[in-house]
Amino acid sequence: MLELTRGQQSLTLGSVRLTLFCLLASALFSSATRAQGPAGIPVFKIVPEESAIRFSVKASVPVDGTFDKWAAALAFMSSDATTGVLDIKIQAASVNTGSGMKNRKLKGKDFFNAKRNPLITFRSTKVIQTGPDSFEVDGDFTLRGVTKAERLTLTITGKGTGSGRIIGTMAFNRKDYGMTKGIPFVKIADRIEVSVNLKTTQVSGPRLVYKQ
Repeated sequence: MLELTRGQQSLTLGSVRLTLFCLLASALFSSATRAQGPAGIPVFKIVPEESAIRFSVKASVPVDGTFDKWAAALAFMSSDATTGVLDIKIQAASVNTGSGMKNRKLKGKDFFNAKRNPLITFRSTKVIQTGPDSFEVDGDFTLRGVTKAERLTLTITGKGTGSGRIIGTMAFNRKDYGMTKGIPFVKIADRIEVSVNLKTTQVSGPRLVYKQ
């Protein structure tokens, strides 16, 4: 059996401690670097606990609600606010109207078809500033496995403070995405409106620059 002297044991323990310290420092540094992002690029995070995604459709019986499970990210290529990319992923099965019967119907194959197409997504492709605090955001919207170009009209609050909200709406025709059937005994419109209210906080980088 190999035996170590006290000096060797002390050296070995010291080497282990040094190695662990280096690994920890490396992990913390890497984490901080990821949070800050590239130099000169504003980095934002969306706070889901203070945000919401809702939907509504005109009907003889109210049909509106929220999605309980979703994720959103906001990234910029530069400090120009119009270089932002908004990416939203919603779990269709998390629809919540407050009614179990309505939830089951919306999750089913006639509407969201959540079992086969679990995600509803929106990824922006173009951002145009239309006013001091307003934007038009074009993007690819995917529902039931069908992807079409749609537009999100939004306003922002807290401009220049590093903390604010993105508040917007997008309307689409449900039949464009294969939702051609109705709900028994309920007259339902074709137009569905989705609204977002996202709390944003700047993590690092310079303030965004706006054109107006």
